[in-house]
Amino acid sequence: MKYTVDENGFYGRFGGSYIPEMLYPNVEELRQNYLLIMQEPDFQEEMQSLLKDYVGRPTPLYFAKRLSEKYNTNIYLKREDLNHTGAHKINNTVGQVLMAKRLGKKRIIAETGAGQHGVATATVCALMGLECIVYMGEVDIQRQAPNVARMKMLGATVVPATSGSKTLKDATNEAIRDWINNPEDTYYIIGSVVGPHPYPDMVARFQSVISEEIKAQLKEKTGSENPDYVVACVGGGSNAAGAFYHYLDTPEVKLVAVEAAGLGIDSGESAATSVLGREGIIHGSRTLLMQTEDGQVTEPYSISAGLDYPGVGPLHAHLHQSGRAIFESITDDEALQAVLELTRLEGIIPALESAHALAALGRIGAKPDETIVVNLSGRGDKDLNTYLDRFELHGK
Repeated sequence: MKYTVDENGFYGRFGGSYIPEMLYPNVEELRQNYLLIMQEPDFQEEMQSLLKDYVGRPTPLYFAKRLSEKYNTNIYLKREDLNHTGAHKINNTVGQVLMAKRLGKKRIIAETGAGQHGVATATVCALMGLECIVYMGEVDIQRQAPNVARMKMLGATVVPATSGSKTLKDATNEAIRDWINNPEDTYYIIGSVVGPHPYPDMVARFQSVISEEIKAQLKEKTGSENPDYVVACVGGGSNAAGAFYHYLDTPEVKLVAVEAAGLGIDSGESAATSVLGREGIIHGSRTLLMQTEDGQVTEPYSISAGLDYPGVGPLHAHLHQSGRAIFESITDDEALQAVLELTRLEGIIPALESAHALAALGRIGAKPDETIVVNLSGRGDKDLNTYLDRFELHGK
């Protein structure tokens, strides 16, 4: 079974490029050039230099001693929360902004849910002196206020998406509309492994630095570059794609993808695509998608703004259907419990998205001599208002 993309942009049955004719030249220009540009020595040198000196890579692989004791196994945290801007998203925006510059684009647009991709895009645009417009759902703008402030400080224009559920799906729709209207000078930085080919493959390649580092770091710490489990949260799925990438063809490493169950899988307020989704087309690719009987997209829900997407990237749809990855669904309450657990046991406040991955530790059933790597995809500053309200910490 092949887990990387084929020449037509498909992972098994999923993927492809289902786009309006107006966007064909843009996507085709990218498809024809992305691998060539990524292989250029100058491109690699500039990107590696920025990842090291600007982003702060490699991020540590931290043995979480007290968490390991609690679950009676060996748990390592890949500390993507320690990247500049506080999440894994910047790995991809550094790469894509360098790509945009080489394609001669001057105006950058992006969509964002939790705001981490928006902040990462705005950051690299400020660094490179490029115009930046970020589309963000009105609901997410309210619940991720610190990140909105960061984007504005960095000089980005934040445009609210006011249709539908006013979250990530709708922000993506608005960004695609902008791109259709401004095809010449505009480059669209997609923040996850979603969208038309070549985006899912390109984003996965930029994020694959995560698993590349895990292999080297684990070898140094344990003598083996292969853990028994790699665990990561999945909305669209870019941090998971990065953490899984170099293990896709290593069947003895179990891949655990953790989705947001929201208020419960059968509650009608969920984002557990692997359980609730059927094949369909969203944002330019065929994937698993939450939809009604007549094919209308179902509004997803999660307490975490980065996981309430109604689909998953085509790579993850393929990993699910082929059985290569184990999919788990975690509720809001379980994720919040995992936030407190990591904070109190290890002194690390995780993002709500990453907390879903942590909450799956109790489901895995790892043995005492086994090793788990959890990709800690982001830090919790952006979620402090939610934590204050939920844990009733105001004034204490």
